Amino acid sequence: MPTLTRVRDSHAALAHAVSPGAWRRSFAMRPADAIFAPAIKVGIAASLVLVSGGLLGQGQLAGIASLGALVSAFGRYQPYPRLGRMLLLVAGCLLLAAGAGSLMGAAGVPPWYQIAVFSVLAGLAAHVFGAFGVTGPGAVILVFAASAGSGYAHTADAVPRVLAAVALGAGAGWIVAMAPVLVEPMGPARLAVARAIAAVVQLGTDDAGTRLGDAASPLRRARESVALSAGRQRSGELRAVRLQREAASLHGLLDEAEAALSLAGEARAAALGRLARHESALRRTWRTAPTPGTTAGGPAVGAPAAGAGAARPAPEGFLAAARAGLGSWASAGWAVRMAAASALAGWAAVGLGLGHPLWASMGAVAALQGLDYSTTVQRSIQRLLGNVAGAALAVALLSVPLGFWPSVALVVAFQVLAELLVLKNYTLTTIAVTPMALLMTGLGSHLGPEAAFSRVADTLAGVVAGVLVAAVSISRTDRAHVAPEG
Repeated sequence: MPTLTRVRDSHAALAHAVSPGAWRRSFAMRPADAIFAPAIKVGIAASLVLVSGGLLGQGQLAGIASLGALVSAFGRYQPYPRLGRMLLLVAGCLLLAAGAGSLMGAAGVPPWYQIAVFSVLAGLAAHVFGAFGVTGPGAVILVFAASAGSGYAHTADAVPRVLAAVALGAGAGWIVAMAPVLVEPMGPARLAVARAIAAVVQLGTDDAGTRLGDAASPLRRARESVALSAGRQRSGELRAVRLQREAASLHGLLDEAEAALSLAGEARAAALGRLARHESALRRTWRTAPTPGTTAGGPAVGAPAAGAGAARPAPEGFLAAARAGLGSWASAGWAVRMAAASALAGWAAVGLGLGHPLWASMGAVAALQGLDYSTTVQRSIQRLLGNVAGAALAVALLSVPLGFWPSVALVVAFQVLAELLVLKNYTLTTIAVTPMALLMTGLGSHLGPEAAFSRVADTLAGVVAGVLVAAVSISRTDRAHVAPEG
């Protein structure tokens, strides 16, 4: 009976993957805010390494270095003390992946074994990233870096060059991502508070009564961001005082937001109106006025007093917060499924004679980065459709002898566009990522338009493998995501 139940669940999961509703939802646009600053940072980091590599006459290594610079795409909106540690973790994983790829490329390791090693690395990275709360492109970037290292290094002396390129790129990405801390150290905290206030205002507008539990998560994240931003900055005494003063005001706004949901009638409406005005002020990228509730010299008259000196629990440290995640069997199981799907996709691509089997592995890893089966299906559909459209664009670009510098300009433009769209819709993101990845791969070497067709075929193998593995291994808790549509 358990086997029969498992077969029925897997059959329902596969039916969901081809249902009209699943494909229709793949075109949905999600709301997204504060998207411009992270996209610009990624563009700056990529420009630095690509232009530097081009001026040094190392076009192909510049493309590999730009993969290292993608650390700037991770951890967006995190408070800077935590972001710095996150990006170092990502940089270390990228170096490990690129090093493993270049070593196997130099040693002439057959593709079958390379795919197995890279798949295990992707699964481990996904587990570690999940435990440490690392958001961003995910483990798929590690497979890309490993593939690039393997493709470049044909002799042992090329391995140090690959590692140096990734390290320099990651260093540039880290610096660019962390640079705003010098001028706006509380920026992520202000955004987190604005988002928490927006959640409270929405609940209050929807007549949600006193459902504070629905706003608990954004309020908790906001308090944690404020505490980290103000409490762990290396700064002088005057700067530290200003940070603590602003943190007290932000905590006060969160106290006011919590209290607003317990009000009723005109009192609630007035409180929500004040909060909405505070939210608007907090969302300014560059602060042109003091934090709402403060004056230039300190807390304003009438500002909520609760945030000024109330004792609040300190947020967990970076390593302490990851312990539970590292020991999570659910996360480990999902990582194993990702590794299995990656290996299956890559081996299938080799067996079918496709030109870039690791692209198939990347497709499977990208699909399995979904948090549940429904998201896996949606990401698979979006990645396939986006690759088809992006490949059509890439064919046109690769058919023209662009040269190095026009290719660099297009890579940066597509990278910024992808970051602008990633929170809106993954299909649109993939349309930008596909020509970007192909142009980046072709920097310093010839890559013809046939590579775009290979990209689509490899992606198809990857997403099919990802959905199959996810469907066969679907958990009981995930069945709700494949319930029949009414």
